[in-house]
Amino acid sequence: MANINQNYLKLPGSYLFSEIARRVNVYKGDNPQADIISLGIGDVTRPLPPAVIAAMKKAVDEMSIPEKFRGYGPEQGYDFLREKLVENDFKSRGVDISIDEVFVSDGAKNDTANFQELFSLENIIAVSDPVYPVYIDSNVMAGRTGELNVKGQYDNVVYLPCTEANGMKPTLPSTKVDMIYLCFPNNPTGVTLSKEELKEWVDYARANKAIILFDAAYEAFIQEPDVPHSIFEIEGAREVAVEFRSLSKTAGFTGTRCAYTIVPKDVMLYDKLGEAHSLNSLWVRRQSTKFNGVSYPVQAAAAAVFSEEGKKQVKELISYYMENARIIRVALDKLGLKVFGGVNSPYVWLKTPENMKSWDYFDKLMKEANVIGTPGAGFGASGEGYFRLTGFGTRENTNKAIERIKAKM
Repeated sequence: MANINQNYLKLPGSYLFSEIARRVNVYKGDNPQADIISLGIGDVTRPLPPAVIAAMKKAVDEMSIPEKFRGYGPEQGYDFLREKLVENDFKSRGVDISIDEVFVSDGAKNDTANFQELFSLENIIAVSDPVYPVYIDSNVMAGRTGELNVKGQYDNVVYLPCTEANGMKPTLPSTKVDMIYLCFPNNPTGVTLSKEELKEWVDYARANKAIILFDAAYEAFIQEPDVPHSIFEIEGAREVAVEFRSLSKTAGFTGTRCAYTIVPKDVMLYDKLGEAHSLNSLWVRRQSTKFNGVSYPVQAAAAAVFSEEGKKQVKELISYYMENARIIRVALDKLGLKVFGGVNSPYVWLKTPENMKSWDYFDKLMKEANVIGTPGAGFGASGEGYFRLTGFGTRENTNKAIERIKAKM
């Protein structure tokens, strides 16, 4: 008899965005003429930059030429891409990262979910609340958490509430933790940390031998000069942090799939005897066993993001989405709603009107305005009473959605 992994039974009935899709499909089935506008899931709507398309086509053509054909590539990524990532994302900001600390993958979601495999199940994790669901769910699947309690939170997990009182920024844990998930610019709230605020987390991790799993998937959307783009801009972070990055939202790779994780060789994990082991080496071993690398055409396309033409075109993409976020933020503010984000992030986080429950507001917008967003409760207990809209729609749909929301306020 094949037995189930009991940890999967601890999970809610469905993943947040699957539940949203289910509700939308039911509504569309009952109302086939409804003109639904989605500002919910963080999927992009603009096509890939021309420089990226040209590079991908060239790489595909190379695969038809015997002398240029490539089979299995290196699991950690081709050097031509890793060198560009180091030069453009880190050295340009005065950050010292070596090429063998860069791991190319097919998605930051995958990496943030898979990275926990390297850690003992006895480790205590800390997450901001609200939080990107993958951080929690992957640890539940692994068996690192307790049961889901009546508050909708898991036992043996330290939740760090992000509230209006603390500006939607988590405070340092008051109890011992071993793994800390941070995401800045934050998904879902869109807020950022200053260098001084981020340094407090690095100092905490160094003092407690904890590891920070830092999700920087939205760093390219930062507009203000005093906001750090990488945790490695902070002194000492190389000893205690891993950083996840993605081209999904930055350059439109949501359907093309390319991301990268930075694992410094200074970061150590400890066995039961207290002996130190390189996290970098452990991740090499894991990836070599479980991952065969990102395809050559996709990596060639990713490298084109950092060409002169690619940089210009990607900047235009980011400006387009950030203007959408500005339109949403300004309009909601004028309606008298409490709004966060939308300045250094494509996400706008709003307090629901009249203290409405998040899923109730979801249903109201869907049924009355035919606009889809993401209920804050889906991101954790502290997300209840809040709602997320994204700037990743088209300009036309963003403007139409705002007009519809205004009409139903």
